[in-house]
Amino acid sequence: MMIKMRTKGFTLVEIMIVVAIIGLLAAIAIPNFVRARQKAQAEACIANLRQIEGATQVWAVDTGAADSSSPGWNDLVPNYIRTQPSCPGGGTYALSAVNGRPTCTVGSTSTPAHVLP
Repeated sequence: MMIKMRTKGFTLVEIMIVVAIIGLLAAIAIPNFVRARQKAQAEACIANLRQIEGATQVWAVDTGAADSSSPGWNDLVPNYIRTQPSCPGGGTYALSAVNGRPTCTVGSTSTPAHVLP
């Protein structure tokens, strides 16, 4: 009697090659996703800083405040900004005088930086 050998399925070598290719693609893609996420967080933070700066300027015009005056969050929220924004990178925002710029505690310590250009 003759024994039949099955030829269906993949060999171990073929499976190892597929796993190696998937690993190589993951090693290339994951750092790019991390960088894209950090860049998006920094851009959202800068957009929030611009919104705060604009609200501070409008507050100053409406109240006739001097350039050295500094508003509080209660002055800006909810009349000039609907809600107090928060940094998507985990920082907090500090208000400045009308002639200054708001800052984020993450600031330039991360790459890309969370500062107004």
